[in-house]
Formats: sequence, C-alpha cells, structure tokens
Amino acid sequence: MSTTDTDKKPLNFIEQIIEEDLRSGKHKQIVTRFPPEPNGYLHIGHAKSIVLNFSLAEKYGGRCNLRFDDTNPEKEEQKYIDAIIRDIEWLGYDYGGKPFYASDYFDILYEYAIKLIKAGKAYVDDQTAEEISATRGTPSVPGKESPWRNRSVEENLDLFERMKNGEFKEGERVLRAKIDMASPNMLLRDPAMYRIKHARHPRTGDKWHIYPMYDFAHGQCDSIEGVTHSLCTLEFENHRPLYNWFIENLGIFPSRQIEFARLNLSYTITSKRKLLQLVEEGIVNGWDDPRMPTLSGMRRRGFTAAAIKQFSHDVGIAKRENLIDVARLEHAVRADLNRKANRVLGILQPLKLVIENYPEDKVEMVQAVNNPENEAAGKREIPFSRELYIDRNDFMENPPSPRKYFRLGPERMVRLKYGYIVKCTGYEKDADGNVVLVKCEYYPESKSGQDTSGIKVKGTLSWVSAAQAEKVEVRLYDRLFKSENPALADDFHTELNPDSLTVIEDALVEPLVKELQPGDTVQFERLGYFTVDPDSTPDKLVFNRTITLRDSWAKKS
Repeated sequence: MSTTDTDKKPLNFIEQIIEEDLRSGKHKQIVTRFPPEPNGYLHIGHAKSIVLNFSLAEKYGGRCNLRFDDTNPEKEEQKYIDAIIRDIEWLGYDYGGKPFYASDYFDILYEYAIKLIKAGKAYVDDQTAEEISATRGTPSVPGKESPWRNRSVEENLDLFERMKNGEFKEGERVLRAKIDMASPNMLLRDPAMYRIKHARHPRTGDKWHIYPMYDFAHGQCDSIEGVTHSLCTLEFENHRPLYNWFIENLGIFPSRQIEFARLNLSYTITSKRKLLQLVEEGIVNGWDDPRMPTLSGMRRRGFTAAAIKQFSHDVGIAKRENLIDVARLEHAVRADLNRKANRVLGILQPLKLVIENYPEDKVEMVQAVNNPENEAAGKREIPFSRELYIDRNDFMENPPSPRKYFRLGPERMVRLKYGYIVKCTGYEKDADGNVVLVKCEYYPESKSGQDTSGIKVKGTLSWVSAAQAEKVEVRLYDRLFKSENPALADDFHTELNPDSLTVIEDALVEPLVKELQPGDTVQFERLGYFTVDPDSTPDKLVFNRTITLRDSWAKKS
C-alpha cells in the first residue's frame, strides 16, 4: 500500500470491505473500474467516482479499468469517448493506456444469453414494451406472466438468433430473463436482457441488431474483467440482486457490487439529460462552458485537477444521499491556486489617475513579489509612471463611513501597491457627473521597500501604468443557478441565474500577461483568480474569472 494523506483518515466502509477481502485471502489483487456511457461529458459527480475507483486501486496496489458502456449506439459518439479519456488523463490517472468497451464482449454476452436460454432461464417475449409494463404489476401486486414465457428452448434459440440477424422490427421482440413475476423487487420480474436496435454501432458496425440492456451487460463485463469490487451509486442498490442473479446463474467470476452515495452539489445540476438541454438550447456555450459542472468546463474555467481530487477525498464516501455545499469545492480550488498562481495587478473598471508632481517622461520599474505563498516564484518588475489606472471602485467622493473607508478620496492618502504613497488633490467629472480623472501627488521618499517618509496609510490599491498596460477581455462567471437545489424545481429553467456571465471588454492588466498561454492561471491581486481562455488571440487575451478571493467555507470550517 502507498502512504498518502488519505491513508491517515479512518477507513471508509468500502476500504473496510477491501481490507477484509485481502486479509481473508478472498482476493490477491484489487480490481475496480470506471464505466461511463459515452453519451455526454463527465461532470463533477463523475469525478467523485473516478477518484474513488482509481485511488482505491492505487492505495491497494491493484488496477482500475476504464470501460465504456457502449450498449446504446443511438446516443453514443466518438467525441464523448475522446472527451472522457481527456478528462481522466487530465486528472492524472493511469488506466493502462487502453480503454475497454462493453462492445469488446458482445460475442461473450451473446453466448451468456444462449446459456441462460438453454438452461430455461431466459425467453423471447413477443409483447410490446407497453404490454410488458402493464403486466409488471406494482410493489404490492404481483405481475402477470407473459403468454410467451414457456416457449421451448428450441423456439427461443431460433427466435433469438433471428433477432440477432435483424429479421424483426424494433420493439417487436425482446429477450427476458425468467426469474419471478411475483418478486417484491420489481427489477426481478423477468427483466429485459436484449432489445432490437437497427442502429450502426461505431465499433462493431452492422454486425449486431440486438444490444444488451445495462443490467445484463454491467455485471458480466465486470466479471469478464475480473473486477473484484464494482462500485456504484445508491440508485443501483435495488439492481444488486439482479446483478448477483446473472453471475450466479452463469457461474462466472463473482464480482461484488457495492453502493455509495452520489455527489449532489448545491447550486448545481448534474443530470446528463438536463446538461444536454443547456447545450442544445444555447443557454451555455457548449459542454466546456466555464459555468457547466463538466470537468471540461471546470478545466476551462481554471479549476485544477489537484483541487477536484482533494475535494473528492475531503467529502468522503457515505451510504446516504446529502447535498454538499459548493463552497467546499471552491475552497479546495482557492487553497490550491493560492500556492500555485502568481500574482499580477489588474483593473476591471479603469479610472485614470495622474500624479501631477511625477516627471512626465519618467518610467521606473518597481519590484513585486510573484507569489507570497511560494518563495521560489521569485519577483518581477512592473512599470510605474505619471499616468496610471486604478479601479473605479477604489475612489469615492463622499464615502458613507469615512472612518471605515481606506481607499482613495478627496485629501485621502493610499499606497499604490509596490509603488508610492499618493494623496488625492482633486478630480474631474464628465457631463453626466461621473468621475473620469483623479489627480494626486506622490511622496518620493515613500517608495515601497525603501520608505523613509514616516507616513502611515491603511489603504493599498492596485494600479497599472497607462502606457504599458495590456488591454484584455474578462469574463466574470458566477453560479449558473440561483437556488441551492435547482434539481428540485419542476422546471430548472426558472432557477437559472441571469447574471451568471458578465463580459468586460476593456480591462487592463500589467504587461507581464503577454507571456501567458491558454490555461495559465494568475491571481489579479484583490480581485480573484483568472485563467487565460482558449478564445484568446495574439492581439487580445481573454481571461475567465476562475473564482473570487472570498472563501466562505474556510470561515465556516
């Protein structure tokens, strides 16, 4: 076993099961798997499952398979497969370099079905899906047996082969397991194993006209791969008896299904169907929109793989559903970026400031710390001049609470970070009464790091030199939903946050940012963390606000 920070925590119930299985000799090696359907992009809920499965394999010296559940060719696309692989590699997990597919085992699964038919435990049913549903009964009322339930083995084998060969229409016949139409578990009431689909499969082409249902393929694929611990979310708990029934009646490797609570995150929707709606209706700009809870969206926004993995470990594994505060994820992102992201000076709402007693033609370089949390990050130089820009929010003519206001105003003094102390001597307004220019004087002996002025100020402002500043576009992202649990709404559209995106086209940042590349993240001092977006061009950088500096979770915890 490896020694990591997570090993120091008390064992969760899955780890307890694994350790007992290893101790008893039931298993020599642990094998887990992550089995996504390639019909959408991975989201933060999937991340919890990915981290759980791969981390357990790493901790106990086993392996974790990546296996695509590609049993529904009508909804599956190669772009989803590519995106899923990209996300798992971004998280830093090793799946052996070659993913598996349920379609790899279609021939074996077909033979398994034949075996059950020959054993009298599966039959071809001619009823429609509506008729099957109507005769399934209720939890308190037994279902009715199909009139085709007692077909001979020979007839079932013939019909099943003809289904495979494409001789029947979709919905005309289905292969069902013969279990118990009176079972209190509705899933054991002769569940469907195969349905007819005349759809071309991206990997097997037109070979198959029948495709296995999830409940039939899932456990058998686990067994074929020797998966020892098949970890599923709680909605599959009622499926476990069926999972076990197929394994026992086929006499194959006994993979064990274990359920845990899925990740439900506040202010977030993780339903793939609803996420697809957001994309198709143009509410967001694709699966990788930074407001989306997809891993590709979070990556584009600037969330780090390390933060997502740490968050997944921190929330832990539970047996009951609960709603996790999204502030916990945001805290993990801030904690990681605080150590990694270099600082820059940025102005979102520029207001010109002129230091009237500073030489007009002078430009000097002031020294700034790249990251106070990382000494190895070193220092940089920033141009300082007579004409600067500060943020419009950092100037107020008549502050409501003068004693608690430490920014710039008439006759007030502040320090320009890494630069000098300045005092406001006047300001100008436009015809609409908006302040458009602030006039100041500076104290030459107050230069940061060399201050001999003796002047004490409480306020420190960000700034950029007017002539050297880089004009950039900044996209301010907020939560996509305004309610804590939008999944409970009858129509999630009513819970959308109309202010989830604000675009600022004329923000100004110190010239150092010209060296940044898409995906690079920096902290705009006093404002938050910002990541360079792929939409950037050589002529203009585009920044996504990754996250603000305020950390409500850290204050609560």
